Amino acid sequence: MYGVPHGTMVGMAAHAMTVGFDLDMTLIDSRPGIRATYEALSAETGVPIDADLAVTRLGPPLEVELAHWFPPERIEVVGERYRELYPSIAIAPSPALPGAREAIRAVQEAGGRAVVVTAKHEPNAKLHLDHLGIEPDAVIGWLWAEAKAEALREHRATVYVGDHTGDVRGARAAGALSVAVPTGPCPAAELRAAGAEVVLEAGLPAFPGWLSRHLASPAAGG
Repeated sequence: MYGVPHGTMVGMAAHAMTVGFDLDMTLIDSRPGIRATYEALSAETGVPIDADLAVTRLGPPLEVELAHWFPPERIEVVGERYRELYPSIAIAPSPALPGAREAIRAVQEAGGRAVVVTAKHEPNAKLHLDHLGIEPDAVIGWLWAEAKAEALREHRATVYVGDHTGDVRGARAAGALSVAVPTGPCPAAELRAAGAEVVLEAGLPAFPGWLSRHLASPAAGG
């Protein structure tokens, strides 16, 4: 799936581009799956984890959240166990967010490439996308905040879409246009204050229309 050209390639010569997307709470609502995985991990380890609280602060790497519940010396082992539990527990109950498939297709049908850049464990990110039938051109995992700029620059992304202030920072570090959606833990005002150039308050359903206007503007470039 990944790395294979998609879409009709309309306008490719004029608008060759790559658009990056975050995963959790941008393309997918992973809260049901993550909540269930934390509950399973808590039952297995005997350590109380407030799964409802944990899913209100999605975005940073898993280890950041685990540090709230486990001592430093246990985080690596517990993190590995979480990732082992995740595929059988978290994939099926986590739906696509409204407009996710259409946003990816809008990029590809305009002749561009859509890449997912996420802090999530990369194999689990791919499982989510495969399960939901969302088909980006590449998936890059294990990158958070400014570190996302590594993949964005490598893929020459000129736009990065995310729901967290960390995504805004990653876009800006890569020199990409930061497009934010307030579908995660950060409200629109916080995303703007962090430096997002565009905030789509209606979420990803507004993305195809925005992209069309962006590509029609003289400043869009290639």
